[in-house]
Amino acid sequence: MKESVVVIPTYNEIENIEAIIRKVLSLPHPFDLLIVDDNSPDGTAEAVLRLQHEFPERLHLEQRKGKLGLGTAYIHGFKYALKAGYTFIFEMDADFSHNPNDLMSLYNACSVEGYDMAIGSRYSSGVNVVNWPMSRVLLSYFASRYVRLITGMPIHDATAGFKCYHRRVLETIDLDRIRFIGYAFQIEMKFLTYKFGFKIKEVPIIFTDRTKGQSKMSKGIIREAFLGVIQMKVSSYFRRFTR
Repeated sequence: MKESVVVIPTYNEIENIEAIIRKVLSLPHPFDLLIVDDNSPDGTAEAVLRLQHEFPERLHLEQRKGKLGLGTAYIHGFKYALKAGYTFIFEMDADFSHNPNDLMSLYNACSVEGYDMAIGSRYSSGVNVVNWPMSRVLLSYFASRYVRLITGMPIHDATAGFKCYHRRVLETIDLDRIRFIGYAFQIEMKFLTYKFGFKIKEVPIIFTDRTKGQSKMSKGIIREAFLGVIQMKVSSYFRRFTR
């Protein structure tokens, strides 16, 4: 069985894609890498295809027909990784806001310490965010506090998108029932992992905002997350979480 794969969804990441691929594939642990590209018009997928000649066994590409949302990109990647037989499945951004060196800390939490999910957390040891305006820091921090209050999850960084899953988590969660496609997707996946009783660890990281390319954040994404948390909590009262 293959061991570790990092899933990175992309849309218009031509400025970052080669550097992030080379960095992840140069790490001491043999992570494989899956890029899920949503038909980027800037040539992101074409750059990945060229690099596949250099890393034919470790670099994989899934091309989708359009911009279908962050959550569906990750679900596409998770299904690919499960089918391919990977044990540890990671998710991270392409823009270096997540430091690839921290993949090892997430890996050790799941592989060595036995956790089912490891979260690269910005808020488990203070506020560790670089290059964000204070308004963005406060929005993110209090969003996580809000999620924790509504859901009861003992997680400081509920919207984090830097994680490692043991495959048993993704096999237990019905990926076809995931409802949210924006940042609420990150909350929903943590909530389901928590409700099914899996062991979760937050690993402190330093989050550095992108220096190249454009952020995908929007008011619609924020609205989905705010309202989605309440919907998610209410619907959980009518669902059994057994495994």
